[in-house]
Amino acid sequence: MTKPAAPIAKKPSLLRTVKAIAWSFVGLRARGDYEEDIKNLSPLHIIAVGLAGIFVFVGALVLLVNWAVTH
Repeated sequence: MTKPAAPIAKKPSLLRTVKAIAWSFVGLRARGDYEEDIKNLSPLHIIAVGLAGIFVFVGALVLLVNWAVTH
């Protein structure tokens, strides 16, 4: 009798981390996807991409406000 194959852990990738953080910013993340992210993503990647996302978001807001004020 053979054992069932264990699920193959996916290697952490930058693209997968960016997608997970983008969905987290929107607030639409399925529980199963969240649990899979916890298993497969590197905490350092999550922190780095999260901080970069925050800076991009704040920069976009500043540009939008500057544009709105000038027009």
